[in-house]
Amino acid sequence: MWIIASRESRLALWQAEHVAALLTSASGQPVSILGMTTRGDQILDRTLSKVGGKGLFVKELETALEEGRAHLAVHSLKDVPMELPEGFELATVMAREDPRDALVSSEVASLDDLPAGAIVGTSSLRREAQLRARYPSLQIVPLRGNLDTRLAKLDRGDMQAIILAAAGLKRLGLANRIRQVIPPEVMLPAAGQGALGIEIRAGDSATAELVSTLADQKTFLEVRAERAVSRALGGSCQVPLAAYCVMDPDGKTLFLRARVGMPDGSRLCESNARGVDPEALGRRVAQDLRDQGASEILAALEA
Repeated sequence: MWIIASRESRLALWQAEHVAALLTSASGQPVSILGMTTRGDQILDRTLSKVGGKGLFVKELETALEEGRAHLAVHSLKDVPMELPEGFELATVMAREDPRDALVSSEVASLDDLPAGAIVGTSSLRREAQLRARYPSLQIVPLRGNLDTRLAKLDRGDMQAIILAAAGLKRLGLANRIRQVIPPEVMLPAAGQGALGIEIRAGDSATAELVSTLADQKTFLEVRAERAVSRALGGSCQVPLAAYCVMDPDGKTLFLRARVGMPDGSRLCESNARGVDPEALGRRVAQDLRDQGASEILAALEA
């Protein structure tokens, strides 16, 4: 039997069950799920950027892999660090769901409709930087917890709107909560947003062969470019970085856009380019961002 390590949030378990069903269908072999609570799930009173970053969502799952209690771990790719610890590999990237951000509100139909002073919740420095730059009259407040917790805070009136990943809402059958799917021109997504990644122990050829049936080459190339930008800029959730890549209709050329900014919205650098090598494209866009002042932004955030 194959065993999947997963966080125990509703969305994470949906993702693990989705992968389990696909693997069982492809291989005819049973797949079970090992649910786990991670440090990222336990610390809810501080923003991720202040408690160690998104890697807090994967460390316990990696321990389960290392100890042989699980064969693979299913992650939202945007939560996977740009550099995996020694002994692990990102074996498969699956076809991407909607990569965009979504506005959820019971009061307005779009970001443009929010009045001055409206309170908007988000867990992301990336979203905060872009919101403050474009809508300086809004009040942006931290929003932690799983999807149901965040929606509950909105529903009891703590804020007028919240920003969530459209993919998570759609996967859990909550697309009806989306008032606006925010165009990338307004809010560029995070690197890897909407995609699922499967992590395994390095050198585990049997599991690698099993999960290879779920790989999507187009998504893999797109997210490689996005993650290359983040890696070149020392990417973590402490960096308000957005990176979004789509393949042109020719099936070869990648179009990559990226932004990096101060969380207070006072500075926002943006770059885009086309190319066929995702790693080289990511490095080129990262260098252009540095040339525009991204290095100063990053230095200010580290101070």
